[in-house]
Amino acid sequence: MESSMESKAKLDARGLFCPMPILKASEMLGTLGRGEHLEVLADDPAAPSDFVAFAKRTGNPLVANEEKAGFYRFVLEHK
Repeated sequence: MESSMESKAKLDARGLFCPMPILKASEMLGTLGRGEHLEVLADDPAAPSDFVAFAKRTGNPLVANEEKAGFYRFVLEHK
């Protein structure tokens, strides 16, 4: 799923491993307004399943989930 929408905030979590990408994303989402987007870059192999589970558990939609060259890109919408 790709998204061309502009992200309000960006988090580069490359080099961090579980649970840090999720914890940092959760912190940053808390600073955003309803409907704003957070873009997260991560290279933890567990990140794809972690972010899907996080989105489902918190109700913050995962509007983009893609693999780039050597890392992952996620966009979460704050609800």
